[in-house]
Amino acid sequence: MINITFPDGAVRPYEAGVSALDIAKSISEGLARKVLAAKINGEVWDATRPIKTDATLQLLTWDDLEGKSTFWHSSAHLLAEALEAIFPGTKFGIGPAIEKGFYYDIDLGDRQITEEDLRKVEVKMAELAKKASVYQRRDVPKAEALAYFNAKEDPYKIDLLQNLEDGKITFYTQGQFTDLCRGPHIPNTSFIKAIKLTSIAGAYWRGDEKNKMLTRIYGVTFPNAKELEEYLYLLEEAKKRDHRKLGKELELFTFSEKVGLGLPLWLPKGAMLRERLQAFLQKAQMDSGYLPVVTPHIGSKQLYVTSGHYEKYGKDSFQPIHTPEEGEEFLLKPMNCPHHCEIYKASPKSYKDLPVRLAEFGTVYRYEQHGELHGLTRVRGFTQDDAHLFCRPDQVKEEFMKVIDLVLYVFKSLNFTDYTAQISLRHQTDRSKYIGTDANWDLAEQAIIESAAEKGLNTVVEYDEAAFYGPKLDFMVKDALGRKWQLGTIQVDYNLPERFELEYIGADNQKHRPVMLHRAPFGSLERFIAVLIEHVAGKFPLWLAPVQVKMLPISDKSQAYAEKVAELLKKSEIRFEIDDRNEKIGKKIRDTELAKIPYMLVLGEKEAADNVVAVRRQSKGDIGAMPLEQFIHLIQEEVNSRIAAE
Repeated sequence: MINITFPDGAVRPYEAGVSALDIAKSISEGLARKVLAAKINGEVWDATRPIKTDATLQLLTWDDLEGKSTFWHSSAHLLAEALEAIFPGTKFGIGPAIEKGFYYDIDLGDRQITEEDLRKVEVKMAELAKKASVYQRRDVPKAEALAYFNAKEDPYKIDLLQNLEDGKITFYTQGQFTDLCRGPHIPNTSFIKAIKLTSIAGAYWRGDEKNKMLTRIYGVTFPNAKELEEYLYLLEEAKKRDHRKLGKELELFTFSEKVGLGLPLWLPKGAMLRERLQAFLQKAQMDSGYLPVVTPHIGSKQLYVTSGHYEKYGKDSFQPIHTPEEGEEFLLKPMNCPHHCEIYKASPKSYKDLPVRLAEFGTVYRYEQHGELHGLTRVRGFTQDDAHLFCRPDQVKEEFMKVIDLVLYVFKSLNFTDYTAQISLRHQTDRSKYIGTDANWDLAEQAIIESAAEKGLNTVVEYDEAAFYGPKLDFMVKDALGRKWQLGTIQVDYNLPERFELEYIGADNQKHRPVMLHRAPFGSLERFIAVLIEHVAGKFPLWLAPVQVKMLPISDKSQAYAEKVAELLKKSEIRFEIDDRNEKIGKKIRDTELAKIPYMLVLGEKEAADNVVAVRRQSKGDIGAMPLEQFIHLIQEEVNSRIAAE
């Protein structure tokens, strides 16, 4: 007999070899029908896998993230089975679950898969799912595994096998398909009731541009049709809100192959939006005691060798810039923090001078792979709202909590109300990725954990998500469609001050190392603006909108009055445009609605005679005529009330 401990602490005896599914059935058949996998001693297993020793048990269903992940990984295997049935000879790369669904990278040889092919594959997947094929796990010796995939002439599985240790290799088989996989999987294919293959993309094998480009098929599945319908509705909404689409329609930004992939060009309206966001945060920073600094777009290679960035990221950065001077090398700046360390070091500091808070909207450059670039969310040049705080050890916690307040102020101002704070720590056992001593890491991690607790944040802990120089508090924000984004971040760093030999003179007249906090409430302006565009569907709040008012003269006779109104709006610092096209007023109104401009002023001969403006609110329609001074007061009041509410 073995003892199974349940999440509520209850302990029950079972025969050795019992499975989590057996245990679920002993509790209730209804529960057993929902079980997708199980967490045994903290590790996710097949629900059908025998448990041979005492263990803790958590049954996983669709309501659990690990349950969904297992469901979607099993669906990737179902996709592969359908592909092999329809396109014999297909070679398979990897097929993981992702945040929403799954994908499989495949090699179809010379064949190009089409949207019509996807529909055929969906039908085949549904047919195979109904067979209730069991996902069977089998331990396989390495030689047998290599022989199997050599016979299938699958170079990708053979490549994966090279790095696997003999004795730790498993195959999973369902129906007519067998795959190299460590699992886990759902009990059988019948759990998969609703299927949608969503898109086709290209992906280099192992993410390396030197390797062959594979076909990546994305899909999503659900345990019932209703959830699929809801998901597809949100998918359509997401397409309407796509920042790349709206960025073009609203004339915010563009890209040019001649300038370079992943290097956005900000158009006038987009630049105004950026400047408004920068001014908003700069004011909040100045009020909080931050000092503005500016650093170059390049730095000596030695700067990043000292910081450790070159060792960790040098291969993934733009290549060094060689000057005519022998041995002189520069890098495009991948990080602002080494520059800020040198600014701190430029003058001696006393314990009374700390904390020193240095802030910069600094543009940095990182060489992202061609296939990974995506609008503004993944670019090669981006501007961080970066700041670095240098403080005494006894100030770390207080400063960290002040930064939390600033991040939450930013989120509230832009109506991001649903967020989780992720405490990103080192890997629990593997320390090879990180620099610095365990003692300093322990202090840094403790400061984050205590600060988040005292602020009452809704937190989750994720191991192996820390930066190489220190742990982080990452803010995971849900947008209007429920999608999760990592935006603001705060990091505690004992290591860069050590590497740069930063000092201050303490009250004891001795030299001490400061502690460094890295923080970026936006993260990067590019990514933040992309998320903001999709969150508000391009309908920016009045205080942030690049154009707040569009004037619509009904005819040429109203043009002179429109110019008079324009002068008064300009004096009141209200951002406006005049639509002086020779078009009917109905078309002008429709076009302004599509441009998502908050207010319209319809100006005709009657308005000019009465010295009033006819006001329309975006998506709400006509709100009546009023004197211009009253409208200006309305605008100012809305802007001020929004800012006050922030």
